[in-house]
Amino acid sequence: MTEKLIALAVGDDGNLAPHAGRALRWLVYVVSDASEPSLAWTLDLTDAGSLHEWHVRGDGNRHPLHYVDVVIAGSAGDGVKRNLLQRNTTLLTTVETLPLTALEAYRAGNLTEDLPHLEQQCRKEDNS
Repeated sequence: MTEKLIALAVGDDGNLAPHAGRALRWLVYVVSDASEPSLAWTLDLTDAGSLHEWHVRGDGNRHPLHYVDVVIAGSAGDGVKRNLLQRNTTLLTTVETLPLTALEAYRAGNLTEDLPHLEQQCRKEDNS
């Protein structure tokens, strides 16, 4: 493996976020075979900056996550996967809930994939 940037979607509870498109916190690690993963940066987004909203807007600008090699979250819709792949970013989904465990599983080549994508997670809840 050459050096890669791996972004992990993290929810408010510290676990891997269940939905990539709505995740607001991302931990981005530099990963290589030669060394342990190191945290490169933390990306905190607003609702308008989430992948879902960014891609719906479709203005052609790059999202910060378009610069990483791999994105890992609990689930994701086909649109988010497709839009990331167009920018050469691979999105992986997993049943793993602990971010660093998911990162290590990815590095070892045994990340347990795929939670079902729940469409209701794509819609912003009305809190009024």
